Order: sequence, then structure tokens, then C-alpha cells
Amino acid sequence: MIVHHRKVKNQRLAAVGYVWSFAALSGSRGARGHYDRRRSIGDRHTAALRNLFNRLLGQLHHCLITRQTYDEDTAFPTPLPVSA
Repeated sequence: MIVHHRKVKNQRLAAVGYVWSFAALSGSRGARGHYDRRRSIGDRHTAALRNLFNRLLGQLHHCLITRQTYDEDTAFPTPLPVSA
């Protein structure tokens, strides 16, 4: 019988993501809005930060691949109001 250690996530990347997302809350209107929307639909603080980090990481990847500079208005467009 062989037992292997399963690595679920990179702890260093997760720690950096938490700090990056937390710092973005005070420096970015779009990040704050995204976090607040996630909280309003029921996410806990850490889940909302993790979702924000995934979004920021995706935006960083896009900027690196397309060689574009970061634009907050493009990254976090104003959501359209939902009509009932």
C-alpha cells in the first residue's frame, strides 16, 4: 500500500492572493463592488476574497497574454441594474 501526499493548493500563492485581494478592497472601487456583491449573495468574507483573487488573477493573466495595461473600468464594468 502506498500513501501519497495530495497538494490541494499552493499555500504561498493563496497567502499572496489573500493579501492582494484585501489590499484591493481599499484601493479599487471595482474590487470593493465585486467583493460587496459576493457578500450580498451569501459568500463569507474568505470566500468573497478568494473569488476576488480569482478575478484579479484572471485579469493579470489577460493583461500579460494580450500585452495590455490594466484598466479598472474594463476589469470591473459597472453592472447593469436588474429590472424586475
